[in-house]
Amino acid sequence: MHALIALPVAWLMATPAQAGGVARITTESAEYCEELAARLSGLPKAEDPIPRALGEEGRRLCASGHVRSGIARLRRAIRAAQTPNQG
Repeated sequence: MHALIALPVAWLMATPAQAGGVARITTESAEYCEELAARLSGLPKAEDPIPRALGEEGRRLCASGHVRSGIARLRRAIRAAQTPNQG
């Protein structure tokens, strides 16, 4: 019974090369925060209330050393700024 459980877990733990996939590289740095902030500022709806608030919070988190959380907010801001207006 243990072998049936271990097989899926071992597959999930395989490296991308072992699983036949491509490795996805993510960056958690202040430079990446700046890149996301610049990408956000170039979007037409970047000044809408939600993207603007998320972007400001993301920049603030990055500046205070909470890079991972800041990147998450900046990514959310970018998605919000890309979403078409409803109505």
